[in-house]
Amino acid sequence: MKDIKSLVRNNIKKLKPYTSARDSYQSGILLDANENSIGSVIENNSNLNRYPDPSQKLLRAELGKLISISPGKLFFGVGSDEIIDLLVRIFCTPGVDNVVIPEPTYGMYKVACDINDVATREIALDEDFQIDVKSTFEVIDENSKMIFLCSPNNPTGNVLRIQDVEEICGRFNGIVVVDEAYIDFDEDYSMLRLTDTYNNVVITRTFSKAWGLAGARCGYCIANEEVTEYLFKIKAPYNLNKLSSDIILKAIMNYSRRKQFVDELNKERKRISNELNKMDSIEKVFSSNANFVLFKCSNARMVYQKLASKGVIIRDRSNQLNLQDCLRVSVGTESENNLFLKSLREII
Repeated sequence: MKDIKSLVRNNIKKLKPYTSARDSYQSGILLDANENSIGSVIENNSNLNRYPDPSQKLLRAELGKLISISPGKLFFGVGSDEIIDLLVRIFCTPGVDNVVIPEPTYGMYKVACDINDVATREIALDEDFQIDVKSTFEVIDENSKMIFLCSPNNPTGNVLRIQDVEEICGRFNGIVVVDEAYIDFDEDYSMLRLTDTYNNVVITRTFSKAWGLAGARCGYCIANEEVTEYLFKIKAPYNLNKLSSDIILKAIMNYSRRKQFVDELNKERKRISNELNKMDSIEKVFSSNANFVLFKCSNARMVYQKLASKGVIIRDRSNQLNLQDCLRVSVGTESENNLFLKSLREII
């Protein structure tokens, strides 16, 4: 077990958090927060004239029941991006500490570090986009406080080997963040069980992908309670609004629909991959465990621009490490995917 407290910035350990009115009371004749007691200017059933629960009690209880996790190990944020930023702020001293990022991967890890003046040490994933454990530990030093791992990885789509991640969790004297934004599309590869053994692991997830709630901006993490206590300590008092909270609660109650989405999207992902593999001009189609497919073709930038001119918008990932001439397409509806494939055939 790691000494979590020793990894936390000294000023965060000393911080006296802001105490909001709703930290003390959620019900009664509420005359303590300078809210508009008369009501809201719009019709709603969410009591929007009142501040939301800063402790996220109901959300954590309901999600905890769904995924069989103690509510104390759960924290909700405005997307997983907020959680990423908060973790950097808790554990990394600006201008002193560094964060290790295996590349290519999700760009917000580095952006969060750059905003907080925390150095990053990028290390290349191997040719199969797996972690090179030996090379990773060669860049780690006494000021390395965190490592970000994404599985399934964005933009490559593959899951990381759990034995590599577990080795890092055991050997690394810092926080290991495993981003499982896309794990709903292949839950067999979830690394959630690592949180039972290693107290330095934080699993981040989102409602933006399989749940179809990108516009609600809500993510969550599963972590040791000591870590979640620090997240609650430094977050904004009311980081998650009532509208988003209510939507997420309804989504949890409608879990079966999420499963239907996953089945449909996985079926379409397989079809897209098969069709891309039939095209002679496609140099490689990468295996994916997510809701997107990465593929390589010559003149990728030109292909990307011509698709855009036809109204088909995908992502050019050629500027990322070891992804020259690689494009990433999200799995759409059957008709959208058909249009993408038809347009691509006309271009290449």
